Amino acid sequence: MKVEMKFKGNVSRAVNPNGCKQEVQNQINYVKKQGNYKGANKALILGASSSYGLASRITAAFGSHADTIGVSFERAPRDENMLGTAGWYNNIYFKEFAEKEGLIAKNFIGDAYSLEMKEQVISYIKESFGGKIDLLVYSLAAPKRTDYKTGITYNSALKPIGETVVGENINLETEELFTQVVEPATEDEIEGTVKVMGGEDWEWWIELLKEADCLEEGFKTVLYSYIGPEATHAFYHDGSLGIAKTQAEESANRITNELKELNGKGLICVSKAVTTKASVVIPILPTYLICLYKVMLAEGTHETPIMHKDRVFRDMLYGNEANYDEKGRLRPDSWELSEEVQAKVSQLMAKLTSDNFKTDLTAYNLFRKEFFNLNGFEVDGNNNDEVDIAELLKMQP
Repeated sequence: MKVEMKFKGNVSRAVNPNGCKQEVQNQINYVKKQGNYKGANKALILGASSSYGLASRITAAFGSHADTIGVSFERAPRDENMLGTAGWYNNIYFKEFAEKEGLIAKNFIGDAYSLEMKEQVISYIKESFGGKIDLLVYSLAAPKRTDYKTGITYNSALKPIGETVVGENINLETEELFTQVVEPATEDEIEGTVKVMGGEDWEWWIELLKEADCLEEGFKTVLYSYIGPEATHAFYHDGSLGIAKTQAEESANRITNELKELNGKGLICVSKAVTTKASVVIPILPTYLICLYKVMLAEGTHETPIMHKDRVFRDMLYGNEANYDEKGRLRPDSWELSEEVQAKVSQLMAKLTSDNFKTDLTAYNLFRKEFFNLNGFEVDGNNNDEVDIAELLKMQP
């Protein structure tokens, strides 16, 4: 069966497993080219199947030879009309490549927010993973979360607070600009976003792992956040997600206090804007991305998720080039948010029209290619768009 890219708006409805395999291999090759570094030995990655989570797992495994556990919520293939999700194949191929190099690569598929998943992972660590971990990466992004202590399900909403925001966005399906109007979040939506995207669940993971004596001396844990430019502050810094990330910073402080006896630390890493399944559907952000990429390409500082997280791990988390702000947050986003870069991005955004946003004025073509790559299409090194459904159905993570 031949597969081809299908999507609705900015959401993919198709996957090329062969391209996913090649994309994982390409990321591994990038890390290997940078050389080895002394980092984690036993790592747990929550949200491990794509973007920053997958990149973190790859750099830990192939940069510092870490054994890894990945937790993610992905869909398996069912038939020719439903081939599963890209993350399903990313997990499988990561495991295949890691095990070829003698590394442990355990995949858990399910709800990382649930108590059941936490118990399964802890049991595995104690029985089959050496008993302890020295790194936990929290890279979860989800539309909803059920609080296992209360049974209440909360929904996240990326919305402004106290104002209606109007801006230009990109429809990747039609390749057109359109005006987007986003109404302000309600109090319930703000609360739900904090519950889903804040740090409460992160704290519970650390609490349960510590109680089970699964944390190594010097244990580190990091949660990925984003601040971004003024153009996106209505949704991030000043919006419902900003409130959630402020709460996550409070969680980081509590986690650090909880880990004092282990000389451990809870960190917030403010990451760079990149092309992900989440970022392409965030209001107004795609127009910012196509301008940002143009500027950072010219500056020689454009990064994909693997480039960014490999730099974070080898230079900051485990290197001597950590860049902290006044709140103690790691700030690898400093390249993106430099005054010079932001001034140039603002100038480009002011020039965008329906007629020119796909021209060489921006990096639209790169942005679109990176979006396709997320789903295994247009991947460098892969020319195979034929899949065997029977073989796909046999694959297990």
